[in-house]
Amino acid sequence: MLWLWLIAGSAALLALSSLRDERRRAAYFKTRLSASAGALPPATVIVPVKGEDEGLRENLAALAALDYPDYELIVAAQCAADIPAGVLPRRAKVVLAHGGDSEASEKVQNLAAAVIAARGSSTIYAFADSDARVTAGWLRALAAPLEEPGVGASTGYRWFTPQPAVWSLLRAVWDGAAFGLLGPGDSPFAWGGAMAIRKEVFLAARVPERWQTAISDDYALSDAVHRAGLRIAFSPGALAPSPEPITARRFFAWSRRQLLLTRVHSPALWRAAFAAHVVYCGGMAAAVAAWLHGSAIAPWLLAAQLLPGMAKGYLRARLARAALPSQAAWFRRWGWTHPLLAPAVTWLWLATLLSSTFGNWIEWRGRKYRLRR
Repeated sequence: MLWLWLIAGSAALLALSSLRDERRRAAYFKTRLSASAGALPPATVIVPVKGEDEGLRENLAALAALDYPDYELIVAAQCAADIPAGVLPRRAKVVLAHGGDSEASEKVQNLAAAVIAARGSSTIYAFADSDARVTAGWLRALAAPLEEPGVGASTGYRWFTPQPAVWSLLRAVWDGAAFGLLGPGDSPFAWGGAMAIRKEVFLAARVPERWQTAISDDYALSDAVHRAGLRIAFSPGALAPSPEPITARRFFAWSRRQLLLTRVHSPALWRAAFAAHVVYCGGMAAAVAAWLHGSAIAPWLLAAQLLPGMAKGYLRARLARAALPSQAAWFRRWGWTHPLLAPAVTWLWLATLLSSTFGNWIEWRGRKYRLRR
C-alpha cells in the first residue's frame, strides 16, 4: 500500500499544486483585459506565408483591419509562388526573401527580410502566423506591455476553435496545456504567431544576428530577450483563435515538431513537462491497478488526480472565453471538451513527449531542418 501512496499520492499533490496557480492567472487576466490602452506607437506587423492555410484570405484580412492608429502590414514569403492568388488584402506590402544558401529556416529568412524592409517610422515589430485569425484589438494588446519597465517583448498565444472532429478537438485540449504556462511574471517563451518587440530592444538584444542561423524564430527571440535581462509579458488580449482542422497523422507530426523544438531550444521546459506527465500517468496507472485489486482508497486517489486536471481544463477555457468574446458561440458548444478530455490528453501528452525524446530533425512546410541549440 505504501507504493500506492507514494506514486498516486505524489500525482495528486502535483495536480492540486498546479490547480492553485490558476487563481493567480485568473486575477492576471482580469487586470490585463480591463486595462486601458496606453501609448500606441507606430508599428509594423509581419506575417510569413508559405502556401495555402485554412481560411488564409480571412486571416490576412483580419490583420489588415486591426484597431490600431498607425501600422503597416507586411506579407513575407520566399517567392511570389508561395502566396496563393486572391488572398492579399489591399493594404498589404509584399516582401520576398529569395533566400539562398542560409542556415536559417525559410520562415526566419522571410521575417528577417521583412524587418529590413519595414518603414523607418515604426518603433514596434509585431509578428503573426498565417493560420490564426486575430481579433481587432490584437495589436493594441501586444503593444501595451512594451511600455512597462523590464519588459523586452510581449506575447499572445493561439486557441484552437475547430469544428467537431475528434483529433481537432484533442489538439485543442492538448495545446491548452501550453496556454496554461502563460500568466503573470516572466513568460517562458514568446509564441511566434503573436509576439511583439520594440525596435530598439530587437537590435540591442541582437535578434537579427541570432536569426542568421535560427530554425525557430520565436525561441531565438525569446532567448535573446532573456539573455538581455528582460522579461516576456503575456497579453491575454492577443489570444488568436485558429479554426484549423487536423487528422491523427498530422497531429502526431505537428506535436512532435513542437516538442522537438522545445527539447532542443528550451530543454528545462521540456524536462519539466516530461517529468510531470510521467508522475501524472504513473499515478493514474497505480490507482487503477490498485482499484482493480480491491483497494478501497484507490478510487479516491484517482479522483484526487483527475478532478484538479479537469478543473484546470475548465478554468483555461473560461479564461480563453473572456479573452475571445467573439468566439462565445464556440465556447458554449465545445468548451466542455477541455475539462472532459483532460484525463485522456494527459496520456496523449506523455505519448508525444516520448516521441520527441530522440532525434533532431524536423519537417516544416515541405523542408527538413536539423536542430541545434
